[in-house]
Amino acid sequence: MAHLINGPTVVQASGTGNKVIKEFFGLVNSATREASIAHMVSPPGWSEPGQRPEFNEYTVVLKGKLRVETTGGEFLVSEGQAILAPANEWIRYSTPEGAEYIAVCVPAFSPDTVHRDEA
Repeated sequence: MAHLINGPTVVQASGTGNKVIKEFFGLVNSATREASIAHMVSPPGWSEPGQRPEFNEYTVVLKGKLRVETTGGEFLVSEGQAILAPANEWIRYSTPEGAEYIAVCVPAFSPDTVHRDEA
């Protein structure tokens, strides 16, 4: 049976700055474990700790630029581009100039499975 989502839930972001995360699907807004889909708006200068998540993360940049650091190198993902961060790979996200993007995590994002670096 189809399930209408009337709107997202704003969830707390990690890192510096006032990043806004609007979760449409996921553990918080829809009790969905298979995947999470969130709309992110990150201000200039936002960054978060590195992490080694147990989920694949698919990110599509709508506006601005997203810096993605991995053990294999660094990427600057611009408007209209996308990046896949595979499960169990170390990664760190930041937005030096600000960005708006959609993130899809499979399975759904969970604080218990993101494994952030200790500060």
